[in-house]
Parts: sequence; structure tokens; C-alpha cells
Amino acid sequence: MESIWSESIEISRRKPLPGDMEVPAVVIGAGIAGILTAYYLSQKGIRTVVLEADRIGSGQTKNTTAKITSQHNQVYSWLIRAFGHQMAEHYASANEAAIEEYERLVRDKGIDCDFCRCPAYLYSQIETESLKREADAAESLGIKASFGTECELPFPVAGVTRFDHQARFHPLKFLAGMAEEVEVYEQTKVLKVDGRRVETASGTVTAEHIVFAAHYPFINVPGYYFARMHQERSYVVALEGAVRPKGMYLGIDQGGLSFRTCGDLLLLGGGGHRTGVNQGNMAGTGCRYELLRNRSREIYPECHEISRWSAQDCMTLDGLPYIGRFSKRRPNWYVATGFGKWGMTTAMVAARILTTLISGRDCPEADIFSPSRHVTVQAMKGLLVHGAYTVKGLTKHLLPMGKGRIVPNCPHMGCRLEWNPEEESYDCPCHGSRFDKEGHLVDGPAQTDCKKQEE
Repeated sequence: MESIWSESIEISRRKPLPGDMEVPAVVIGAGIAGILTAYYLSQKGIRTVVLEADRIGSGQTKNTTAKITSQHNQVYSWLIRAFGHQMAEHYASANEAAIEEYERLVRDKGIDCDFCRCPAYLYSQIETESLKREADAAESLGIKASFGTECELPFPVAGVTRFDHQARFHPLKFLAGMAEEVEVYEQTKVLKVDGRRVETASGTVTAEHIVFAAHYPFINVPGYYFARMHQERSYVVALEGAVRPKGMYLGIDQGGLSFRTCGDLLLLGGGGHRTGVNQGNMAGTGCRYELLRNRSREIYPECHEISRWSAQDCMTLDGLPYIGRFSKRRPNWYVATGFGKWGMTTAMVAARILTTLISGRDCPEADIFSPSRHVTVQAMKGLLVHGAYTVKGLTKHLLPMGKGRIVPNCPHMGCRLEWNPEEESYDCPCHGSRFDKEGHLVDGPAQTDCKKQEE
């Protein structure tokens, strides 16, 4: 099903690229990160065009729960230990500034997108110590945070960490407003990037600066992002008749849920898993959604579901996004990826950092987001885990393929696809590409459909 965001607005269509052109900057991807980056660059007097394979906002932006928050699970206590107080402060200040900037844009441009300030909470039903540490760490970095034991949730909790002055909004209404000020070409899929040339079926764009903002970079070398990220699925049901909290909530316990009010609805999220993995461990179909339905009936007996959808998120080795220069070998290429579950806030952070770098100005906050930042112990552990999944997926490639209608090997790097009964799709456990039951591409980094089996 479509998200409630997609069902409530139609963004104006744009024409495909009319032919070859040369511009100072080009952005690949018309999600919220790409549109914001192009907007800020144009404000600096740098003409920027955006190339979108489908429609504006047709990728991951339309499937978000649309929380704008600097509270990214329990990140700050770890950041201080792994990177030091100054770099942790850069992460905190960049995300806090992103919330303020969203509010400024909404106000100054008069965008009607249901923007609302509200607190954001982490909650646990079993422990308090990590919540206390996170509140103390965030407060030491300049965020207004606190620990408590009471909240609005209709079940007992051991404790909560509260961040004040966070926000929520309608992402596609905001995107529609911002896209009006940006030069976008839709139905213009990028086929190849070579040096300063971005090639599409409609023409070639030559640019001094090239920004990859299409969720997952499809270029494997240089950068090697395929070895540094995996993708995860998560699920949302929109409920009518449920008690709607004023704040936003995220559970830190295993199986913890996400709660977020949207008008007369409650958005209940959870059931996350690595794309292409663990589907076979849950008998039947619709298990992830059924899990959320069962929990919603337990918590809110009078509620009923009116919509459901899923999202896909890029997860980096250390949990921090990659924002900055794509590779030392390509100083004029830039990337914004690996946003995890925090795409709305991070999209704004990415747009502001990339604009600063492309403008040739110093950006101290870029250090913690840099793709070339130092490798932590957590990142090394993540590399080993990701490598194991990749080896397993590539090894399955050597097994017989079966008698399906498509060749069940991902055209990205050849990993064996897994059937996802939840959404009737073939998913890649290595890098997260997804295909419908006919083999048509749904999510990258793959660039092409699956091959058909020979008759």
C-alpha cells in the first residue's frame, strides 16, 4: 500500500532532460536530500540541476515516518566514547540546527506541511541506566535532554529519555514546496558517471560538481560503499481510534515500537530486519504487519488499521551517515547516504554540509560525517558481519536456481535473492536491492531488472 503521505498529495510533474547541457553542479536523486542540496546551491548562485529516475519524492522520502529529531536512538554516549566530545558536539549541533532550519523554511516560505514542534522520547520497559547515560551525554553536548520515569504511553515503562523542541511534518508537502524553486528533470535515469559527465538516455550533463543523493550509490568503485553499508526494512501501520500522544516515542528494547501522531491517526512502527534476511523464519505471509496489528490490538483495543507501508534504510558500519566527498580519487564527486532511520534530519544536515563544501568554505561539522572518518571498533565489527552476509549471498549464487520466472541473482553483484512474502518481492541480502515478482527493479543499488529464465 501507499503511505499516507503519497495518498494525500500529488507533486507537479516535470519534463525529462531535454538533451545535453553543461552546468556547475548536478544532483542525482530528487528526494528530500537532493532537492534541499540543489536549493541551497542555487541560493549560493551555483546553477544546479536534479536528475530523477522516476518522480520527485518517489524513493525513500515518501515512506518515512517523518520525524525531525536530533535524538537518534542512543547515539551520543557512544559518540563521545568513540570520537571524543568535540566531534560528538559537531553531530549534535548539526542535527539541532537542521530542526531549526526546517522551521525557518516552513515559516519564511509559507509551506503548509503540518510542521509541529514536539518532544521526542526513547523508552524502555526493562532498564534505565543507558537512558540516563544518553540524557547526560546529550545535555553535555548542548541538547535540552532529561531522564524521567513517566510518559504518555498506555503501558508501564522503566524510564524515558526526553529531547525537547523536536518536530514532525508531512514530508511530501514540504518537498513539493521546496521543489518549486529547483530545476528538476524527471524520468531521467542516470546510466553512467564518468569524471565530470553524467550520462542518461535523454542526454549527458557535464558538471564541475556531482552529488550522489539517490539513497544508495550505484557506483561501486571508487568509494566501495557496497562494502560499507547494508539496507534494512521497517514497517508502519496507520491506526484510527488509537490514543494519540503529543510526543514521539521509540523503544530501545528488542522488539521496541515507534509511536508518532499524524492528525487523527497514530503511526505505529516496528518489525525491522536486514533486507533479504529472516523472511523464511516467520511462517506464512504478512507476518511483520501482523505483528504490528497484534500489538496495536493489545495496546489500543478499539483501534483499526487504515493504511500500511514499509521503508528501506541504508545502514553504515558505525551507524553514522556518509556525507562529504565521494572518494579521494574523485574530489569533484560528493555523496549523501547511510542515513539509517533518521533520513529527514540527516537530509537537511547533508544539504547544508555539501553546499558548504562545494562553495569552497570551511565546514568544521563535516568531520564526524566524512566518508573517510576513522574506523571504530563498532565499524570493524559491522564490516565482519556485513562481509559474512555477502559471502553467504555470493555462495548461494553457485547453487541451482530453481524453476522460477526470473534468474534469482541480483544484477548488482550477483548475490542470490531471497523471496519476501511480506511484500511479494525478491530482496538481496548483500546490498539491499529489491525486485517485484516479475523481476522489475524496485530499490537499488542495482540499476537493471533481473534477467528472465530461459524457456
